[in-house]
Amino acid sequence: MIGPFNIARLPRIEFGAGCVSRLPSLVASYGRRALLVTGTRSLYASPAWPGIDAGLREAGVDYDTFTVGGEPSPQLIDDAVRTFSRAAIDVVVGIGGGSALDAAKAIAGLLRVGDPVMDYLEGVGPEKPYTGPAAPYIAVPTTAGTGSEATRNAVLSVQGNDGFKKSFRDEQLVPAWALVDPDLLATCPAELVAADGMDALTQLLESYVSLRANPMTDALALRGLEAARDSLLPLYRSRDDAAARAGMAYASLSSGIALAQTGLGSVHGLASPLGAFYPIPHGVVCGTLVAAATRVNIEAMRTREPDNPALDKYARVAALLCRRRFDKREAAWEALVGLLDDWSAQLQLPTLDHWNIGHGDFAHIVAHSRGSSMRTNPIVLDDDEIAGILAARCA
Repeated sequence: MIGPFNIARLPRIEFGAGCVSRLPSLVASYGRRALLVTGTRSLYASPAWPGIDAGLREAGVDYDTFTVGGEPSPQLIDDAVRTFSRAAIDVVVGIGGGSALDAAKAIAGLLRVGDPVMDYLEGVGPEKPYTGPAAPYIAVPTTAGTGSEATRNAVLSVQGNDGFKKSFRDEQLVPAWALVDPDLLATCPAELVAADGMDALTQLLESYVSLRANPMTDALALRGLEAARDSLLPLYRSRDDAAARAGMAYASLSSGIALAQTGLGSVHGLASPLGAFYPIPHGVVCGTLVAAATRVNIEAMRTREPDNPALDKYARVAALLCRRRFDKREAAWEALVGLLDDWSAQLQLPTLDHWNIGHGDFAHIVAHSRGSSMRTNPIVLDDDEIAGILAARCA
């Protein structure tokens, strides 16, 4: 019997090679003044940029640009809102990786409101109810990882020992359109393909075993995992592989849709403090921890909750990713952890000690890991188990 579930608002999604050519006409449908929020190089290095620029000008659209050079901070969002709030912006366009898309999402949410974003960040400010209105927002990902083009949350960070990584979250922030053009991945550096791809894979896996998973998100997650299986390593080796570009663009989009409905798990629970306290790219955190977190989750369930349905789900993922049937679940679980470890190694994802993280830092990290992502992990992990995930990736 299928139980009740709900699916939150999604953008209008346009997927396919060359679909970014629709951007100028979509922008013009909202008005004549646009704000383009971009990464430092991904858009301008793309062969698509001259056509976008010419198309906007031909459509009579004037545009300003705002560059995001790393994970966005509250101060960066507030600076952008102050700069452009009187510019009569009709539509915001985010073009880039997850950082650019999250920044654009937050800017669109506040351009017509004017409040500081700290007023709305979960867990660190007054957490005022957001009433909007948000400016129309079009998301165009140029990497395949976060799935931000399909979610309602903008993740913002303050780095340092007292830092944080928190979300500004509301359904009004969901993009009006998501243009997912796999050809935009053609200029993505190999190290970004690796980190972002493992982020997408982790989001798919954590969504699938989440406490809030449902039959619709399960279908999305499994198909996304299949696409990542077939595409991640080939895309890492060559961005000229059109099938791999399409596969990872789909995996990333599916991961964003799924996580927006289900929440995530222990990897993303740890990614929040790790990304706040240390200059570790988010995708690297996911890729370096996912095997260890999967092993710890499985061991905890085998010990305390042997009837937990996530154990069967992990076995099913093992069969899918390893392309084989397993006679026993134990063999499937071992193979899954081994494959995830192998992919992390092939993608050359560094361990935590690369950032001088040692056992003495674990207590501080673990104490700040129990945010919203950890609450949908398939089993509640104790502090020692969470520390064990970190220990597995430290020298």
